[in-house]
Amino acid sequence: MVYLSPEKRARIFTLFEEGYPSRYIASKENVSQSTVIRIKQRKDTNGTFKNQPKSGHPRYLTGRNERNVLRLISSGKCTNAVAIQKKLKIEDKIEVSESTVKRTLRRNGLSSRIKCKKPYLQKKHRIAHMKFAKKYRSWTAEDWNKVIWSDESKFMIYGSDGREYCWKKQNEPLRDHHVKPTVKFGWGNIMVWGCFTSGGVGNICRIYGHMNGDLYRQILREDLLGTIEWHGMDKDNIIFQQDNDPKHTANLTKQWFEDNRVKVLDWPAQFSDLNPIEYL
Repeated sequence: MVYLSPEKRARIFTLFEEGYPSRYIASKENVSQSTVIRIKQRKDTNGTFKNQPKSGHPRYLTGRNERNVLRLISSGKCTNAVAIQKKLKIEDKIEVSESTVKRTLRRNGLSSRIKCKKPYLQKKHRIAHMKFAKKYRSWTAEDWNKVIWSDESKFMIYGSDGREYCWKKQNEPLRDHHVKPTVKFGWGNIMVWGCFTSGGVGNICRIYGHMNGDLYRQILREDLLGTIEWHGMDKDNIIFQQDNDPKHTANLTKQWFEDNRVKVLDWPAQFSDLNPIEYL
């Protein structure tokens, strides 16, 4: 419902008395035609145009309380309605329901979302990420085209390893699409190492069992160097990217890179979001 000032209501009623149609009055006063008609019909017996009392229970939270609720959310001091409800009760002696808090947040344009899962970043990680960004901010596309991106990844043979849902009627017998297949002895997934270049994908290698430093250096000899040869790249002109897994940063692995004249990108820890192979 639109609440207008008594002065505006009086102007609208005066225009009615002067014979102007409701559509013209609505356009002139920037209100809806139905609002104009209601004002004509609801003039009280005293000849005034005061707003009628609002129906329903008045709000528990004042404008100041609402601003405080929004401040708690925007600052990160509270992340959900329950936490806000408790804080209002303890600090401001205001007792409201969780639903009231949720309505207040929705009324101010906020909506509930599931938190995104991201790597935990300590202060040292944030500092390292900023140094990396500043160091390579002037690199061109030509510079980045020299990088070979790599990673290990697990692939599920029978779909996701997380929770899956299906829809079925009550008492309906189980069908194939109602069941999530499982496999004994851990054969439900495979682990692979892979890489790609600006010219296309490189070799992919299946990893059986646990990968240690010796196996990783064997993959480098056979699959990394094989990828470089396949794409006709100059080994002295490429830069290899890998994460900071201990077997990647072991002294013997570092020595292998030196012996084979392979430059390694100084990749900071907890930086997986910016590795394009994650999307590949």
